[in-house]
Amino acid sequence: MAFVITSPCIDEKAADCVEVCPVDAIHDAGETYLIDPDTCIDCGACEPVCPVSAIFQDDFVPDTEQEWIAKNREFFSK
Repeated sequence: MAFVITSPCIDEKAADCVEVCPVDAIHDAGETYLIDPDTCIDCGACEPVCPVSAIFQDDFVPDTEQEWIAKNREFFSK
Protein backbone atom coordinates (compact mmCIF):
# COMPACT_ATOMS: atom_id res chain seq x y z
CA MET A 1 0.00 0.00 0.00
CA ALA A 2 1.32 3.44 -0.91
CA PHE A 3 0.15 6.92 -0.15
CA VAL A 4 -1.48 9.08 -2.83
CA ILE A 5 -1.67 12.85 -3.20
CA THR A 6 -5.04 14.04 -4.50
CA SER A 7 -6.55 17.18 -6.05
CA PRO A 8 -6.53 19.49 -2.99
CA CYS A 9 -2.76 19.74 -3.53
CA ILE A 10 -3.23 21.41 -6.94
CA ASP A 11 -1.65 24.84 -6.77
CA GLU A 12 -1.24 24.53 -2.96
CA LYS A 13 2.11 22.74 -2.95
CA ALA A 14 3.09 23.68 0.60
CA ALA A 15 5.88 21.04 0.43
CA ASP A 16 5.56 20.05 4.08
CA CYS A 17 5.18 16.47 2.87
CA VAL A 18 8.38 16.65 0.83
CA GLU A 19 10.33 17.78 3.87
CA VAL A 20 9.16 14.91 6.11
CA CYS A 21 9.41 12.03 3.61
CA PRO A 22 12.34 9.87 4.79
CA VAL A 23 12.88 8.23 1.38
CA ASP A 24 12.35 11.19 -0.98
CA ALA A 25 9.31 9.56 -2.61
CA ILE A 26 7.46 12.85 -3.16
CA HIS A 27 8.24 14.74 -6.36
CA ASP A 28 7.14 17.96 -8.01
CA ALA A 29 4.81 17.10 -10.91
CA GLY A 30 3.98 20.63 -12.01
CA GLU A 31 0.69 21.78 -10.52
CA THR A 32 0.91 19.27 -7.67
CA TYR A 33 3.26 16.86 -5.91
CA LEU A 34 3.00 13.12 -6.48
CA ILE A 35 4.26 10.12 -4.50
CA ASP A 36 6.31 7.42 -6.23
CA PRO A 37 4.48 4.22 -5.26
CA ASP A 38 7.64 2.14 -5.76
CA THR A 39 9.69 4.31 -3.41
CA CYS A 40 7.03 5.00 -0.74
CA ILE A 41 7.60 2.90 2.38
CA ASP A 42 4.12 3.54 3.76
CA CYS A 43 5.44 5.28 6.86
CA GLY A 44 2.61 7.82 6.83
CA ALA A 45 4.79 10.80 7.80
CA CYS A 46 3.38 12.86 4.94
CA GLU A 47 -0.31 12.51 5.71
CA PRO A 48 -0.61 14.49 8.98
CA VAL A 49 1.55 17.40 7.79
CA CYS A 50 -0.48 18.12 4.65
CA PRO A 51 -2.23 21.48 5.25
CA VAL A 52 -5.01 20.68 2.77
CA SER A 53 -5.60 17.00 3.69
CA ALA A 54 -4.71 15.83 0.19
CA ILE A 55 -2.81 12.67 1.16
CA PHE A 56 -4.41 9.27 1.69
CA GLN A 57 -3.37 5.63 1.82
CA ASP A 58 -4.38 4.25 -1.56
CA ASP A 59 -7.05 2.00 -0.01
CA PHE A 60 -8.68 5.05 1.58
CA VAL A 61 -8.68 7.54 -1.30
CA PRO A 62 -12.22 9.01 -1.49
CA ASP A 63 -14.36 7.84 -4.40
CA THR A 64 -14.27 11.32 -5.92
CA GLU A 65 -10.44 11.24 -5.96
CA GLN A 66 -9.82 7.69 -7.27
CA GLU A 67 -8.32 8.96 -10.55
CA TRP A 68 -5.33 10.22 -8.56
CA ILE A 69 -4.17 6.66 -7.84
CA ALA A 70 -3.64 6.14 -11.57
CA LYS A 71 -2.18 9.63 -12.06
CA ASN A 72 0.46 8.93 -9.40
CA ARG A 73 1.39 5.57 -10.96
CA GLU A 74 1.38 6.88 -14.55
CA PHE A 75 3.65 9.80 -13.69
CA PHE A 76 6.30 7.47 -12.31
CA SER A 77 6.01 4.81 -15.02
CA LYS A 78 7.44 7.18 -17.63
